[in-house]
Amino acid sequence: MAQQGVLLDQDQFCCSVCLDLLKEPVAIPCGHSYCRSCIEGCWDQDVLKGVYSCPQCRQTFSPRPNLRKNNMLAELVEKLKKTGLQAAPPPALCCAGPRDVACDFCTGTRKQKALMSCLACLASYCETHLQSHYEFPALKKHKLVKATAQLQEKICSHHDKLLEVYCRTDQQCICLLCVMDEHKGHDTVSAAAERTEKQRQLGMSQQKVQQRSQEREKELKELQQAVECLKRSAQAAVEASDQIFTELIRSIERRSSEVKELIRAQEKAQVSEAEGVLEQLKQEIAELRKRSTELEQLSHTEDHIHFLQSYQSLSSISVSSDLPSIVVRPLQYFGDVSKTVSELREKLEDFLKGEWTKISTTVNIVDVVLPPEPKTREQLLQYYCQLTLDPNTAHTLLSLVHIDTSHAGVVYS
Repeated sequence: MAQQGVLLDQDQFCCSVCLDLLKEPVAIPCGHSYCRSCIEGCWDQDVLKGVYSCPQCRQTFSPRPNLRKNNMLAELVEKLKKTGLQAAPPPALCCAGPRDVACDFCTGTRKQKALMSCLACLASYCETHLQSHYEFPALKKHKLVKATAQLQEKICSHHDKLLEVYCRTDQQCICLLCVMDEHKGHDTVSAAAERTEKQRQLGMSQQKVQQRSQEREKELKELQQAVECLKRSAQAAVEASDQIFTELIRSIERRSSEVKELIRAQEKAQVSEAEGVLEQLKQEIAELRKRSTELEQLSHTEDHIHFLQSYQSLSSISVSSDLPSIVVRPLQYFGDVSKTVSELREKLEDFLKGEWTKISTTVNIVDVVLPPEPKTREQLLQYYCQLTLDPNTAHTLLSLVHIDTSHAGVVYS
């Protein structure tokens, strides 16, 4: 049963500074006990002040009290050590990390994580050292806030008092002494009241920001949809254009093949006709040469009777008149065809050049985001163009009067 009692009360034998079993426990005038080394370490830091305080109840002493060993407490701690029951820090406590606020009253290299900060004490406390603010009436009145490392920011730099007033004239937080001093006569309210007003304004700003965010999200979705539609439209236009130009190329290639076939057919027909005439000409030439030879031989014979008898037969051979006279055209041949095809190419190029301007203009007017409205002269000059006023197209109530090459007057009838 005795051992069970020790188990229940073992946390009472922990030093509230090092959170370990008391080592050479000493009692100070307020009744709290600490390790001799722990309390001496705390008080050594207050030597210049000349005022020493209890880390738990904050009771002050001057001069520095003499420390005496608490023999009864030391014997109890020794019994705890002999029975092997080591007092452990409360499970809720943990060491402060790099981003945590450390307890100002823990000693050693492993300080506990602070839970609350006191605006009156200007210190941060872990769970163990915070108990005095809940137990002692004088400390209960102190204002506790969530542990913060920026305690000095809440203190007036001129008067070392808590900043609890807001000066609307100078737009800054001040203390009560500042109200009666530098900010006397200014429009001041409590920090809580100004927080309420600023919170209301903040709520309105948040509402506007959320509304703007929703509008932007809507615009984002619309723009994303427009971009997707634009991509699909562009892909469809590319495919359609590719198909049209492919068909156009095929049509031109087909016409090219037809022109080749026409040329080859005409070439074949004319060559065939010419070759037939050539054959007839060759036969006629051979026949004429034969008769010329016979006539030449007859003209040299000395036999009068043979001459007269042969002449009758030779003179009856007449020159064939079946073959008409051959007239060869000047050397033009298919040159006119090449010229005609060349003219077609020039016409197509001129036509495509004109249509390309139309196509380019149609493509360039496609946009997703409308350009911003021009506000400066430079932006307006981007849309500058030379105007030509035509009297033939003017309104019937307007009369154009020529002044010079760069201006024209408008007169209402």
